[in-house]
Amino acid sequence: MTPVPAPGETVRRTRLRRQQLRAPYAAGPGEVVRNLLAVQSQEFPYARWTLSQRSSPHPSSMVTASDVEQAVADGTILRTHILRPTWHFVHRDDLGWLMGLSADRLHQGNKGMYRQTGIDEDAAARSGRILAAAVADGEHKTREELAQVLAEAGFPSKGLGFIYHLMHAEISRVLVSGSPVRSSGGALKQTYALFEERVPGFLAAPLAGEDREQALGQLALRYFSSRGPATVKDCAVWSGLTMKDVKRGIQVAQDIFPGSLGALELDGLEYYLAAEEVATLASGDHPWTTEDPALPRIDLIQCYDEYVMGYSQSRHFLGGTAPYFPEDNGPMHVVLLDGRLAGWWRHGFSGGACELDVRMNQPATAQEQAALRAEVDRYGRFLGMDVTLV
Repeated sequence: MTPVPAPGETVRRTRLRRQQLRAPYAAGPGEVVRNLLAVQSQEFPYARWTLSQRSSPHPSSMVTASDVEQAVADGTILRTHILRPTWHFVHRDDLGWLMGLSADRLHQGNKGMYRQTGIDEDAAARSGRILAAAVADGEHKTREELAQVLAEAGFPSKGLGFIYHLMHAEISRVLVSGSPVRSSGGALKQTYALFEERVPGFLAAPLAGEDREQALGQLALRYFSSRGPATVKDCAVWSGLTMKDVKRGIQVAQDIFPGSLGALELDGLEYYLAAEEVATLASGDHPWTTEDPALPRIDLIQCYDEYVMGYSQSRHFLGGTAPYFPEDNGPMHVVLLDGRLAGWWRHGFSGGACELDVRMNQPATAQEQAALRAEVDRYGRFLGMDVTLV
């Protein structure tokens, strides 16, 4: 393991590129999610943008909001509670084994809330059967429709009881996201579908033995290849697994895919990353260290973007604290300036147009203003509407 002096800028740029916020970009939403394995998505409108940002910025080939919505509608990308748990986008080819790896820990973590809401084994089994029947044969239903279904069967239709019956069904591989629908007012509404109809290779039982070992290796390889350099603790917090499991996953990945992952020391901590990145980080002699004609670069990312939430122990390379709870109803999404936290933003909609509230931590230079304008224009192309700064 090689120590690396003063790595901050190179670490940031490596992470930006491995996460596809810089070239080479992904060809589409499905490829983004395959690369990152899981993408936090509890705020669906902003999470769509997360996937678009990792595709080509060129107007003729960039991923739009409609493209992401279509990928969710056709089931290429599924949205469900997994990992910590919270809402994530996951590719349909990965959700089966990923849920098999994490379901037991998710249920264990929810045990207190299950007790509080009266969800015992029998109640969960009964509500699960009712929910499964309600969405079977492609009958995708909204949250409100499922609330009525449960109410008619004597289950809670609102509050924490309702929420945790739905979450239990998701973690138990009964429900998963369906095709979104538009409300009468035009708002996009999420639906639920039958897990086994949307996920190929569906396995009802938790992974065990060799299958679990293989899944740990796959998770470690995908996490550190897309987010490295990162620590074992970073991966454990992100995945909801134990540090012991992550370490075992690294060993399995190195056995199955020799030479795929490398390690180095940064500030006294061991970091893992794609093996091809180790030499350039260790030497500090990276082409990115020379002047980049595209700088400065502004990125408007959601506060739950994987560039933020992919790390815990080593989030300090971001240069600030995010996510955070805003004061005085301020924005909470993140402005990056050349990969460093530089401010906060949010969007709003009025009269068929989008307004962006962007607040920089320091007054922007003329070059930074131009970079911000370019990102705002890109956001407008993504939405397919006019966008103005307020």
